[in-house]
Amino acid sequence: MNPALQKTLAFLLLILAGYLLQRKLNKKDELKGVKVLILSIILPATIFVALLRVEVSRSMLLLPILALVLNAALYFASVYVLPKLGFAKDSPQLRTMLLLVPSLAPGLSAFPFILEYLGDGELALAALADVGNKVFVLVILYLVAMNWYYRQRGEQAEVPNRRGKMKELGMALLAEPVNMVILLAVAMISFGFDLSSLPLFVGDTVDRLASLMTPIVLLFIGMAVNFQKNEMALILRVLCYRSGLALVLSGLLILTMGLSGPLALLTVVFAQCAVSFWPFAHMSAVEVLRQEDTPQVFDLDLGLNVLAFSLPFSTVVILSVLSFGEWFSSPTVLFPAAAIMVLFPLAYLLRPAVRAFKADMENARA
Repeated sequence: MNPALQKTLAFLLLILAGYLLQRKLNKKDELKGVKVLILSIILPATIFVALLRVEVSRSMLLLPILALVLNAALYFASVYVLPKLGFAKDSPQLRTMLLLVPSLAPGLSAFPFILEYLGDGELALAALADVGNKVFVLVILYLVAMNWYYRQRGEQAEVPNRRGKMKELGMALLAEPVNMVILLAVAMISFGFDLSSLPLFVGDTVDRLASLMTPIVLLFIGMAVNFQKNEMALILRVLCYRSGLALVLSGLLILTMGLSGPLALLTVVFAQCAVSFWPFAHMSAVEVLRQEDTPQVFDLDLGLNVLAFSLPFSTVVILSVLSFGEWFSSPTVLFPAAAIMVLFPLAYLLRPAVRAFKADMENARA
């Protein structure tokens, strides 16, 4: 059996084990505790080890900018496409999707698979690219959310204490354990230090924490799976469109920059990450501010359903891509794959035309 396929099946078994553990979780706080463990300890340790094992160059500073371009492309394309996929213009549902679709959460949905299939070097590159994504989801999407809130209130004034809030967001960005680790690792590399420069007990501890990354994250994905039948078709249309658009953007980047090998595959996988929790946090903050006489800004129930469905959807797509290896990084494969992903949304768009055609046929027979 293909080694990549065997690895994928092993990962799926771990996800299944996590799913079976759901009945042992009595409270959401227990699942939240696992998530905090991953994002605050295990993931930073993994990225720290990966960065200290690769040579960081100035050209890598382009990665956060490319991630920001990806976020922006997903956002502006969604402004045009989402109203055609069943979301009324200027509705809470549309605003909810516009905030979620361009966000990426590589920490839980991509990093463990990048580490296992592509190695430490590509994981380090993905971590640097995620800095740009964090700026987008933490700062830019927050400003977008607040702008919509004040527009709904009918106010044109600036957001109160914007400078203070931006400072708060900047501090939150720096306080993220992953970002702190990236800054520390880059500083160490700049002064010529690597993993072997650390005391043996420190290096051994970090290595052991990093080794927990894949099994813990896969179990968490299984424990977090929560299929909601309500609105599932609507959400699936959006996620298929998002995945197809991401494949197109990845293919264009690979063509433009002449990427190949693991780096090209990393480009594909990074763009397929699940949606981030941060936009939902922004939406929740806005709904707390909203007064009873103010029109609804976001649909929090829809946002929760998207978060619940996005992680398993992204996991399946990423595992499928990595199971095929570098073959899937070719634009000649990516563009047809993107066309397949948009078949479901396209079928929805063609429904009115099909109904009109059937009506014409019935009228002609009559």
